[in-house]
Amino acid sequence: MPKMLDSSALLAFCLGETGAAHVASCLKAGASACTVNLSEAIAVLVRKGMPAEEATRAISRLPLEPVDFDVNLAAIAGEMIAMTKIAGLSLGDRACLAAARHSGDTAVTADRVWQTLAATIGVTVEVIR
Repeated sequence: MPKMLDSSALLAFCLGETGAAHVASCLKAGASACTVNLSEAIAVLVRKGMPAEEATRAISRLPLEPVDFDVNLAAIAGEMIAMTKIAGLSLGDRACLAAARHSGDTAVTADRVWQTLAATIGVTVEVIR
């Protein structure tokens, strides 16, 4: 099944954290990421001290298909707020889950709480660590 990578998975790969090998295998098999999650990953790299241009290059060079966060995905993510409120999911989290649900991909994340919501929101979730 195709994979939709959350920003936490992208960051684990870029920073060589636990789960990076799992993300590498997803990237080799052909993964996607919502543009909101790409932005989040770049922002975290910059916040950690990486120059903005370098952070943008690091993310843009990943072998993945970017998925535009359009009105359709915005509506799906917005509808998820009631179902995910208890877990405190961010817009970025819901953007990834919306993109995964829309495409039928498995959402790949480092956030274990997503597994508790998977059935409720209709998305298969894979945790990298």
